[in-house]
Amino acid sequence: MSGGTADGICAGRVVIVTGAGRGLGRAHALAFAAEGARLVVNDLGVGPDGSGASASPAERIVAEIKAGGGEAVAHAGDIATGEGAGSLVEAALASFGRLDTLVNNAGFLRDRMLVNLDDDDWDAVLRVHLRGHFLPLKHAAAYWRGEAKAGRRTMARIVNTSSGAGLLGSVGQGAYSAAKAGIVGLTLVAAEELASYGVQVNAIAPAARTRMTEETFAGAMAAPADPAAFDAMAPENVSPLVVWLGSADSAGVTGRVFEAEAGRITVMEGWRPGPAVDKGARWSPAEAGQAARKLLESAEPPLPVYGARR
Repeated sequence: MSGGTADGICAGRVVIVTGAGRGLGRAHALAFAAEGARLVVNDLGVGPDGSGASASPAERIVAEIKAGGGEAVAHAGDIATGEGAGSLVEAALASFGRLDTLVNNAGFLRDRMLVNLDDDDWDAVLRVHLRGHFLPLKHAAAYWRGEAKAGRRTMARIVNTSSGAGLLGSVGQGAYSAAKAGIVGLTLVAAEELASYGVQVNAIAPAARTRMTEETFAGAMAAPADPAAFDAMAPENVSPLVVWLGSADSAGVTGRVFEAEAGRITVMEGWRPGPAVDKGARWSPAEAGQAARKLLESAEPPLPVYGARR
């Protein structure tokens, strides 16, 4: 990694990236550093299923950033706890005196078909993905609210990480899909609630080769044999959009969800009213059914769930 530039689009900004020890988070952290940001690199150091813990992944990325001339500190706390999320924000303030951008990226998988999904696995996935987004967001927002009330202008940014599974669903990933859909809802609410404090909140739905995807999509996400060829599934392809969303240059963009894959960026358009009919009185069940079927005839068909047999 080359050192951050003084004229990079994130020069001087202080950025937190959760789950930054590997994969997408690592790519994001390095990309922010290359644009002049100072980083808090969070990673609990767990396995792909959330087991184990080690500070070494975060420390390795910090060493990599410093070797390239950047500034970074490691944080190995559990951001799905109030204490861990609070200490994450405190690490930014203690090390750099401020916080400008939060990138919520941490997560893991415990894939099962719904009938085989244990209660504990469901809870664990929602805890890390959804609670692990909410708590850092809450603590960062409290800091920015304080700054705004003190009359200090903020250009704060939050970038959340959803998934195509959260937008369309994914067979065998019920808990993951539910958590990622919840992150979209959280993003929309936070964008509205935090706007008066100068905070913009957006989400990405990335597709890239990481520890979480390499087994499920091994063939489709393999690196090209030719090193000179464009690696469409490299996580580094997603990071430029994340860096821009986390910069002051993204002024005016909030409450949006972007899909990012290879060289393609897509603005995702969510639920909105489609065909409707109003009787002006209560329907009978049979009438409601007839009306629903007629409406469906003129409605856009839904996109298929990932892994659907159709």
